Amino acid sequence: MPKIKAVHFFKAVSPGSRPIADSTHTISEIAFIITRIELDNGVTGDANLLSFHYSPQAIAGALKDIRPLALGFEVSETTRFIQEYDRESEYFGHAGIHHWALGSINIAMWDAWAKTLEKPVWQLFEVHHKRVPLYGSGGWLSYSIGELLAEVTGYVKRGFRAVKVKVGSPELERDIERLKKVREAVGPDVNVMMDANQGMNVASALKLAAAVRQVRITWFEEPVTHTDFDGYAQLRREAGISLAMGEREFDTVALRELIRRDALDLWQPDILRLGGVEAWRASAALAQAHKLPVLPHYYKEYDVPLLMTVPNAFGAESFDWMDPLVTHTIRMENGFAYPNPGPGWGFSFKDNFLTEI
Repeated sequence: MPKIKAVHFFKAVSPGSRPIADSTHTISEIAFIITRIELDNGVTGDANLLSFHYSPQAIAGALKDIRPLALGFEVSETTRFIQEYDRESEYFGHAGIHHWALGSINIAMWDAWAKTLEKPVWQLFEVHHKRVPLYGSGGWLSYSIGELLAEVTGYVKRGFRAVKVKVGSPELERDIERLKKVREAVGPDVNVMMDANQGMNVASALKLAAAVRQVRITWFEEPVTHTDFDGYAQLRREAGISLAMGEREFDTVALRELIRRDALDLWQPDILRLGGVEAWRASAALAQAHKLPVLPHYYKEYDVPLLMTVPNAFGAESFDWMDPLVTHTIRMENGFAYPNPGPGWGFSFKDNFLTEI
């Protein structure tokens, strides 16, 4: 099996980059860190990390620290690499930026390994689905009403059957107005979801849920801080809306705690935070054992192929930010996403967008 002979890191900024905000963050730049490994057989493998503008030196440092460990590994030794890196990074902790670095190398290894085998990543596992629902995400609190409605109706015109809107405004009435206008704009047959990004407390989340009951919200994402397990349990009992969370997690502790409290409806694994393909699939298996559907966070280029391989796939999230940077975007028809058929993850980054770091 070929070995890793070089690892490079690049930054890419989305052509659609502009300041945006949710209930807890103001984001000044939509940027990615690209990891590219080279094998001694000439094959390359890529991975991307959504970095926004946060801690660029810390991210670069963690990635550059992991590079020497990756060199010389056989590309198929993904599990052994995880074990080695877990030992190496234990002193400063497995949660946090170390797991982002691990996930970057892991995803790139899977890309290069599958390319070596001349197969798509999803065909290396048992296949359960041919397609999954895809929803249009965004609805930022920094949008004007006009911008919000233009985005959600644009998604519908493109064939999306579901859209997600940010909530958690300082004034509850603003959230209510925005959600009602979205429902009016997209019509009765499009699912509407809301995402508070942990920006509410239990009382305000319950009040919002009650106020928008006629809007028919499909799920309420991260209504409160991700460690408030008892708060999630209360909301699930009283809010009358399905609850979704998981994107902040670096392991399955929160998932286990919420399962124990019967406090969750949809599990949202983040493949980078969890540390790669194996951890993503392990969390999906735990969710499946407790009859929880999987609805991953953000990374549709990886999530759509992996959702083909788990029985409890529920859907995938779509942003357009990375589409101009890659050669083959995820295909969507009539609200459903289909995995790329090419080897590896089925796409490559365009070199003209990449600046080495």
